[in-house]
Amino acid sequence: MRRWNGWGDDQVELALPESALGFLRERVPGARRPDDATLEAVLSRLPDSRLPEHPLLDRSPKTRLLHSRGQSLPDWLALRHGELDPVHDAVAFPESNEDVAELLRLARVCGAEVIPYGGGTSVVGHLTPSGHRPSLCVSMARLRRLLSIDKQSMLATFQAGVTGPDLEAQLRAQGYTLGHFPQSFEYSTLGGWVVTRSSGQQSRMYGRIEQMFAGGRLETPTGTLELPTFPASAAGPDLREWVLGSEGRMGILTEVTVRIHAISQAETFRGWFFPDWHAAEQAARALVQARVPVSMLRVSNTPETFTTLKLAGDHASIRLLERYLALRGCGDRKCMLLAGFTGTPGECKQTFARAKRIFRSFGGVYAGAKLGEKWKAGRYRNVYLRNALWAEGYAVDTFETALDWPRITPYIQAVEQAVRDALGGEPVHVYTHLSHVYAQGSSAYTTYVFRLTGDYQQDLQRWQTIKRAACDAIVAYGGTISHQHGVGLDHAPYLKAEKGERGMAALRDMLNHFDPDGIMNPGKLCD
Repeated sequence: MRRWNGWGDDQVELALPESALGFLRERVPGARRPDDATLEAVLSRLPDSRLPEHPLLDRSPKTRLLHSRGQSLPDWLALRHGELDPVHDAVAFPESNEDVAELLRLARVCGAEVIPYGGGTSVVGHLTPSGHRPSLCVSMARLRRLLSIDKQSMLATFQAGVTGPDLEAQLRAQGYTLGHFPQSFEYSTLGGWVVTRSSGQQSRMYGRIEQMFAGGRLETPTGTLELPTFPASAAGPDLREWVLGSEGRMGILTEVTVRIHAISQAETFRGWFFPDWHAAEQAARALVQARVPVSMLRVSNTPETFTTLKLAGDHASIRLLERYLALRGCGDRKCMLLAGFTGTPGECKQTFARAKRIFRSFGGVYAGAKLGEKWKAGRYRNVYLRNALWAEGYAVDTFETALDWPRITPYIQAVEQAVRDALGGEPVHVYTHLSHVYAQGSSAYTTYVFRLTGDYQQDLQRWQTIKRAACDAIVAYGGTISHQHGVGLDHAPYLKAEKGERGMAALRDMLNHFDPDGIMNPGKLCD
């Protein structure tokens, strides 16, 4: 069963070893184990639904509760403390395009807002009701079929509610893959990937979702928008770009056509270490600008490398590794790089050889496949550490951006310092990696851990303080407010810095064209 107040399957527990807890307590002392509200207590405080009975609507308290928040830290605080105001008034589970259109008509009649729900994995407040009017959540859980596959054109059309594992299983049965693997892969949906402009962990090879999205069908309050597929077109602006990143503001995406790939014959992930951040960053930039076709590239800064090795377990092996690295010139300032190699065995061998030559020229020390394969094994499980850390009194959160190369290092230094200073000297453990690397620049993905006080308002304010400091640094250094998580509620105040006044006005005009009554996911993207 899915956890109602945390991440993932409630049967999966990822325990923190005592050594890892000791490491964390040393850096962030004073954590207090929280006293979480029970499901029964939270349900007893839910208000009655403001929407009428209808065959398509589920107004039961538990269903409403389970769809009223996502996975952001404010969502977690609200669920764990039972501070759920507002909540949805009903949840619908449409089974066809016609059901979705009928629900939009019903919402307009009832004066209700509509919030689409894919996998519930949003970490920026996409799913929170506004509270200004009745709220109808439209879950896409029953719209998950593969509708067609065109093997000549390498196109597949799915209903938008299909989750990552179901999508891949249906494609792999016919010898294909989409290749989109975000960390939320197990629960997030194809439609959610499109409307938040998601990026998978192997985007170096398969591309971001905008390269995969070929067309689809959007049900809007004013009618259906059909997006036909073309190999390419010069016929004016591309309407797919209106849907990409629209976050439910235009309507509900019900069908998605994607560009697919034949399943690769071989895949491996390998690790390197570099003497310092400067060498690691230069090596990553040189690799992508030389167009070496790795499928994944991830570069950890010194604090993240240190943390990763401390939490890796198998302390004897790590000690041996660190002694070897020190002898090779990778000491206390070392940085870890992981690279993925995907294709035929011959292609993987050739790409690995090219990567190894480039990395060696920047002082890179090859560390074999063990760390890379460990990353692969935990690529969807490590997020369960959020549950384990919470149980020990710690909150963990992330933020991310993308910048051109000259801004990367100054930004990382500034944002990590801003986070460390945000709580007035109270320790916050913070570290960063480059998760998606481009010829022009890179994303920068930062994780931070701070202690919980056990008080809802106080911990929410502490998160807000850190979040504001981080977002201010992103804007100051010219980064995008989101590389892969979207805008939602949490980033909406910062979108104007990126789009400008005229751009924001154009965005509002476009949204008003499809949703003149403003019922679609209000407050997300822009007010």
